Amino acid sequence: MPNDPEAVADKLASLQRGNILPEERELAEGRTKLNVSERRQAELGKPAFFDSSFIKASSFGFSDTMMHEVMVRLGRLRTSEPIPKDRNLVQAIRSLDDMIETVNLLNERLHEWYGMHFPELGDYARDRRYAELVAKHGERAGAAKELGLDIESMGSDMEPEDMAAVMSLAETLCRVYDDKERTERYISETVTGVCPNMCALLGGPLSARLISLAGGLDRLATLPSSTVQLLGAEKAMFRHLKSGKKGPKHGVIYQNPEVHRAPYWQRGNIARALAGKVLIAAKIDSYGGEYRGDILVEEFTGRVGDIKRRYPDPPKKPRKPGQGRGGRKGGRGGAGPGRT
Repeated sequence: MPNDPEAVADKLASLQRGNILPEERELAEGRTKLNVSERRQAELGKPAFFDSSFIKASSFGFSDTMMHEVMVRLGRLRTSEPIPKDRNLVQAIRSLDDMIETVNLLNERLHEWYGMHFPELGDYARDRRYAELVAKHGERAGAAKELGLDIESMGSDMEPEDMAAVMSLAETLCRVYDDKERTERYISETVTGVCPNMCALLGGPLSARLISLAGGLDRLATLPSSTVQLLGAEKAMFRHLKSGKKGPKHGVIYQNPEVHRAPYWQRGNIARALAGKVLIAAKIDSYGGEYRGDILVEEFTGRVGDIKRRYPDPPKKPRKPGQGRGGRKGGRGGAGPGRT
C-alpha cells in the first residue's frame, strides 16, 4: 500500500465499492484452498471469519496524522460519487406517499369548505374532478352548468374574498395531483432499469414499494426471505409480539394477484414462495446479473400450482375444549345447561 493519503483513500474507496485490489489478486495468485475475510473477495477463495481487530495501521508505517488525511479524502470521494438509482427510487416512493397523504387531507378540507356553498357537488364529482371544477368556476352556477345540472342548491352564498380563498385551495390541490402523477411516471420509468427481474415478478409499483421498505435494493438482497415476506406488516408483527395474537402471513406482497386472490388457507404458502423468488430476483438485480425474470415467473407459477393441488380444501378447525360433536357444552348427551 503506497504511503500517500490520496492513493490510500482511492484504494479504500475501491474496497468499499466491492472491488478487489491488484495487490490482493497478486497475493492470491497461485494459491489454492484460500480463505478470505470479506464477501467481495469470494472469487479468490472461501469466505471465512477472521478477527482483524489486532491489525493496526501504525504497525505498517501509517501515522495517525496520515490516517486522518486519508479519512477526510475518503469522505470527500464517497460524498461526490453518483447517487445510486435505487436511492433515488426510495426517495421517490416516500415522496409519493407524502403526496397521497397531502391529497387526502386537502381533498377532505376542500369538500368541507366548498360544501358550505355547494354541498350537492360531491354527488356528481369526486377527487381531482371536484377540485378542477372548484378551481375553474368557484361559483356553483358555473360548476353546475359544466356538469349539466339543473338543481336548486341548499348551500349558502360566499363573499368574493372567501370564494377566492376556496379557489386558491382547489388550485393547490390540482397542482399536488399533477406532481403526484409526474412522480408516479418517474417511478414507473426508473424501476424497470433498477430491478428488471423483480419487475417481472411483481410489477413496477410493488417492486419499488418493497425496495423503499427495505431501504434500498442492496439491503433488500441481504434480507432473509421471511423478512421480505412480511415487509409492510410491521405493525401487525409488533401487535403479535405484544399481545400474542395471530401473526401476519404477508406484508405488501399481498398486493400481488396470486396472493390476494388465493383462498385464505393457501395465502401463507403462496406468499412464502413469492418472497423466495423475489429475494432471488433482488440478488440478481443487486449484483448486476443477467435477466432471468421469465424463468422466475415460470418457477413461481409452477409452485403456486403445486400449492393449490396439495391444499385444495380448507383445514378443519379444531374443536374447542369441552365442545362435543353436537356443538353444545358437554357433548352429545352430556349434562349441559338446564340438564340434570
